[in-house]
Amino acid sequence: MCLSIPAVVNNRNTGWSVVSANGLKQEIGLVQGIGLLSTSLLGTGVFAVPALVAQSSHADSLWAWPLLILFVFPIAIAFASLGRHFPNAGGAAHFVTLAFGPRLARVTGWLFLSVIPIGLPAAMQIAAGFWQAAFGWGERGLLVVQLLTLGVIWLLGIRSAGSSATIQTIIAFLVVALVVAIWWRGDITPAQIPWPALDNISWPHTFNALAVMFWCFVGLEAFAHLATEFKSPERDFPRALLIGMLVAGVVYWGCTVAVLHFGAYGPGRAATASLPDIVVRLFGERALWIACIVGYLACFASVNIYTQGFSRLVWSQAPSSSPLAKLSAGQAPVNALSVVVLCCLVCCVLIYWLALPLDTLIVYANGIFVLIYLLCMLAGCRLLRGRSRVMAAIGSVLCGALLVVIGGKSLYALIMFGALWLFLPHKSTALLSE
Repeated sequence: MCLSIPAVVNNRNTGWSVVSANGLKQEIGLVQGIGLLSTSLLGTGVFAVPALVAQSSHADSLWAWPLLILFVFPIAIAFASLGRHFPNAGGAAHFVTLAFGPRLARVTGWLFLSVIPIGLPAAMQIAAGFWQAAFGWGERGLLVVQLLTLGVIWLLGIRSAGSSATIQTIIAFLVVALVVAIWWRGDITPAQIPWPALDNISWPHTFNALAVMFWCFVGLEAFAHLATEFKSPERDFPRALLIGMLVAGVVYWGCTVAVLHFGAYGPGRAATASLPDIVVRLFGERALWIACIVGYLACFASVNIYTQGFSRLVWSQAPSSSPLAKLSAGQAPVNALSVVVLCCLVCCVLIYWLALPLDTLIVYANGIFVLIYLLCMLAGCRLLRGRSRVMAAIGSVLCGALLVVIGGKSLYALIMFGALWLFLPHKSTALLSE
């Protein structure tokens, strides 16, 4: 059942506004959408997480990936339905607005934007680490790479989502080709896959691995911001979301098989070096730079889609009179993008200067994403009908369970939520000042 929504909502009591989707170009096709989502899900995780979960749960991780896909599937179905029936650049905040009103939507928007200072710089530094592996650059050189990467993301963003979609589709093919090449050259066959018997699985280790692996499927909520820019959002957005999720899941599982097959994991070994090490072993030292470039591009793709998603959230929620609510001649939210990129740039410099532990920042950011997913699933319980509502209800339970699995590290997200609820003004406050 397709529920209609107003084309334009402008609430001056709250300062939040939902702008018509017609202001953005609708040029993303199905293949481009699959490329966008699959690369955003692979991102920083494809070169690191398989080695991390192999170290913690060994061959049990082969069952953990299908289990995680089953967990994420209802959440993906609910997101697909929300994006299909309520396409808007506001994404998660828009869904919460329709379900629970502008007060909770403001909190959700700020909660989502609070990831910028910790999540984006962490991913940027991981991406820059591939240049260190290839060329042995120091910390200052890596900072320069991060700043240049932000510049490229800004240049892509001032055009339109279609430009990013085409590039990220190419990146998705490169990542898949790398995994296929490893399987082919390594002569990995189904008979060699070390599937453990179900009665031999260590479930505590498996569930601990799931808490780390969920980072690999963070990206569904950012993808929702781009629903309005599909040529046919009702038809192609749900298909792109589900197919892209399955593609990413298969690639992660294939990487894990390769890491286990070659024993490219263990204490004292950098997780991001696992696949490059395998490539060097199979193809020689000269192939190292190829693996590093593909790894960097995969990370770049993830950071890019998040940056574009954040900019559209800022654009959609800014007051209509604010410069942040303006589109460029190319129909891109350039002013909002510039603010997001500038914030990330400042945080990258601060993290470099303070030498903050980025691994800890990523884990805390993960708790925020799970909480945002939970709010979206609860919104889906109110807005959707039929099977989609059932999927949203199941997704709500699963998100609550994931918060429990994350444990004490989810307190950061809960404290942020409580502080925003208490201290954000009830009236006459915009997401960003004019």
